[in-house]
Amino acid sequence: MTLEVFRFALSITAPIFIVLFIGTLLMRLQVINDAFVASATKLVFNVTLPALLFLNIVTADVHVRESLGLVGFGVAATLVIYLLLELIIPKLVTPAADRGVVIQGSFRSNMGIIGLAYCVNAYGEAVYSTAAVYLAIVTIAYNVLSVITLTRWLSASGSVAEISKSVLWGVAKNPLIIAIAAALLVSAMRLPIPPLAIKTGNYFAQMTLPLALLCAGASLSFKAMGDMKNTLITTIGKLLVAPLLITLAAVAFGFQGMELGTIFLMSSAPSASVSYVMARAMGGNATLAANAIVMTTLLSLITTSLGAALLRAFQLS
Repeated sequence: MTLEVFRFALSITAPIFIVLFIGTLLMRLQVINDAFVASATKLVFNVTLPALLFLNIVTADVHVRESLGLVGFGVAATLVIYLLLELIIPKLVTPAADRGVVIQGSFRSNMGIIGLAYCVNAYGEAVYSTAAVYLAIVTIAYNVLSVITLTRWLSASGSVAEISKSVLWGVAKNPLIIAIAAALLVSAMRLPIPPLAIKTGNYFAQMTLPLALLCAGASLSFKAMGDMKNTLITTIGKLLVAPLLITLAAVAFGFQGMELGTIFLMSSAPSASVSYVMARAMGGNATLAANAIVMTTLLSLITTSLGAALLRAFQLS
């Protein structure tokens, strides 16, 4: 592989690593604290990221039918990976109560922050319209499958119906999904957006990735690291098995260019932060979930760089 290929790969991951490191450093220097991280994360999730996704869809004039193949593949690939994990993880992980946490951490990517940042670094703002619809629909699949696996392996409080109802309601009121659905409706109906609204929204949208990555870096902590076996299994599943199988399948199905790159970069992102929240809420091993998030976040910078370099070397993306 040429030097240009490695430079391309590093251009995707190095800026993210630097901002994550700055977030960790600012936290250690007490320039920012837990209260700031909590508030900023809420701001990103409820305001700035929805604004970013909405504006980039309506200004790109994207149509759902243009993304059906990509989205369909993403959902199908996620389901296949989940089923494979349900077959393999029980043979590797003990105690049984940890299996759902490992499975969720292995298939559920941090697409909304790190996956999206990878895509933007690789393809620029043109990728938003492609990545936004993919993110929205696959996120729904993530939520449904996470409930299934955690309910299956945990003695969760409440019935399956109650938990499923709660998660479905959570999906329905998810700000990202609402913003994307609204944007697709506005785009389909070709409703005009006042320039003033677009300019104002852009102020919020431009805050999203740097603020989100600073918070992610500030949240990283090795204090809770304990038994590493199940953390290592989760890390291998998330960073090696899932992206490798999904990307090979995407190539086999004929995806290339930005679409193939989006599939790889979204699947190679680390375990989603919400996997910790869900594991804790349902009585799972929250420490294991947190360990997996830390480990996959750091190591994905390496595995994603290598994967991006290979795709570029073979002229696939």
